[in-house]
Amino acid sequence: MTETEQKAPPGWLVLLLAVSCGLTVANLYYAQPLLAELRQTFGVGEAAAGGVVTATQIGYAAGMLLLVPLGDRLENRGLVATLLAVACAGLVGTGVAPGFAVLLIASLAVGAASVVVQILIPFAADLSPDAIRGRIVGRVVSGLLFGILLSRVVASLLAEVTSWRVVFLISAGAMAALAVVLRFILPPRAPKTDVRYGELLRSTFAMARKYPALRHRALYQSAMFGAFSAFWTTIAFVLTAPPFNYSQLGVGLFALAGAAGAAVAPLAGRWSDHGHGRRLTAGAFVLCAAAFALAGFGAHSVILLAIAAIAIDTAVQATLVTGQHVIYQLDPAARARVNSVYLGTFFIGGAIGSQAGSIAYHLGGWTAVVVFAGVLPLLGLAGMTRTRV
Repeated sequence: MTETEQKAPPGWLVLLLAVSCGLTVANLYYAQPLLAELRQTFGVGEAAAGGVVTATQIGYAAGMLLLVPLGDRLENRGLVATLLAVACAGLVGTGVAPGFAVLLIASLAVGAASVVVQILIPFAADLSPDAIRGRIVGRVVSGLLFGILLSRVVASLLAEVTSWRVVFLISAGAMAALAVVLRFILPPRAPKTDVRYGELLRSTFAMARKYPALRHRALYQSAMFGAFSAFWTTIAFVLTAPPFNYSQLGVGLFALAGAAGAAVAPLAGRWSDHGHGRRLTAGAFVLCAAAFALAGFGAHSVILLAIAAIAIDTAVQATLVTGQHVIYQLDPAARARVNSVYLGTFFIGGAIGSQAGSIAYHLGGWTAVVVFAGVLPLLGLAGMTRTRV
């Protein structure tokens, strides 16, 4: 056994972190394939229904900026268990929501508490030696990405055989179980700073000023996630309308296409470890833009839409992992705070993409969505030509 292998975290722990990230991040995406049903239940329009996804992502962005920095200040096991308990309560509120306003508020709370994922990923980075950090983080992130992609399938399947409300209630039970398991199984992770909360927040925002690479990578991923969110928030409207007329289960099965893209995460981590992150990022921008061009021709072809979905998810995952590889090297003593700026920024982009995509679909149909979303990775590529990261 080599020195690197001796220092690597055990495989079971990496798997636990990956599964935990997948189950938790899924909370942000259960609503996407259910928007048509939510419209019927609460009697709202397409743009308003898309607001459920937007509210969840805004909550997540707020949690990234206000809660994740605590990962450097508090012992992580207790913080993780507390946030999962809050997520559980929010999911129960979502599942029993009597009105649309309650649904939005509960979704906001679920999004904020689900940032536990972004405490677990720096946790994995801290456990990993420098030589294989990208690989280990890639494995954990692949669990997160499978959670994002498979959440739509699970939500659609459960909604088809039961009710959309059951989706959120089952997830609430999963969060309660995770809170107990992680509280007692995770190894201790000592706080890295003892500064007060207000100073901690100020130091978090100072990270963006201090590290240009963090600003640039956050903006790149914001553009990519905005495009990703616009696609997945509106595709359910496309698939449930003519000429497809898919059932809720059909929408979920379509989402399986995107799951194929999750396999790129560990590979992206390896390529980043070998210094190829910048070229991989540029290629991902081009791939994403091309995918939306293809999706524009797929309004009457589910095969073209599926190919576009795979390409979009592959591109977004590649830039996510390469970006995290860059930012985790900036300040090892402040990884949670650096990560909060990175993820908070790009989830703001995702929230904008979700809502703007819903509005674009309402105003101009699928063509308007692909034009809007296809421009975003091109903006990221243009910005990249002016930087070195």
